[in-house]
Amino acid sequence: MPLNLRVLVADDEGPARHELCFQLERLDGIEVAGQAGDGVEALDLIRRLQPDLVLLDIQMPGRTGFDVARQLLAREVDTRVVFVTAYDQYAVEAFEVNAVDYLLKPIEPGRLARTIERVRRQLSSERGRGGGPPPVARDELQRIVQYVAERQVRREQLAVRVGDHFRLIPSSDIIYASLADDVVTVVTSSLTGTSNYRTLDELHSNLDPAVFWRVHRSHLVNINKVKEIVPWFSRNYILKMQDAKRTEIPVSRAQTKRLRDHLNL
Repeated sequence: MPLNLRVLVADDEGPARHELCFQLERLDGIEVAGQAGDGVEALDLIRRLQPDLVLLDIQMPGRTGFDVARQLLAREVDTRVVFVTAYDQYAVEAFEVNAVDYLLKPIEPGRLARTIERVRRQLSSERGRGGGPPPVARDELQRIVQYVAERQVRREQLAVRVGDHFRLIPSSDIIYASLADDVVTVVTSSLTGTSNYRTLDELHSNLDPAVFWRVHRSHLVNINKVKEIVPWFSRNYILKMQDAKRTEIPVSRAQTKRLRDHLNL
């Protein structure tokens, strides 16, 4: 029989929190003990409910997931922590506060199941020897450092073809990218060019998913470069971007809910 686990889920985005709870409840031996919408509530529920495992979003109002984890370490609270986030650049810090694992959104059910088994193995081992959580293994930390470094290098700059030459631009300068006639066009405040990536999916995989949103099948936008949000038909929206032309980009029905939740519309 699998070791039963009582789990607390902390995430400020309700839909993400409910989806994670749904996935957990489909696993054997899992009890979702509670849900928290921010770091302060998470600390209170951990104190009262004493769960075996806490699944922590990193970016939460009040206190971040790291703030919560550091408080747990300082108080010597005997619970395991797994971070759940879209930001892979935080992986190193996650392991420095003794996180058992680090899950990237969107979470695959198989990946979540492997994480739960990892927690079970660790708890069984600790209870067998009567000790607390072990320090992070050096080779594990080195693996994470290398992984994040490789991902970060890819995301910091992008080659954009302008005329007969390529310009190397910071990815943060991108306002939006669009696909038309099998060509990916990239727009910044100072230039318009084409990308060597053949699809928006390929381009998106090399950008920070928390900043760059696939708001439409033909458009990828830097959410920090939106100038105005205009209500449209059927409760959809049009985004007016910060480029010189104030380009208008439609938001698909699937992405409208995410936009509303993100900006509290």
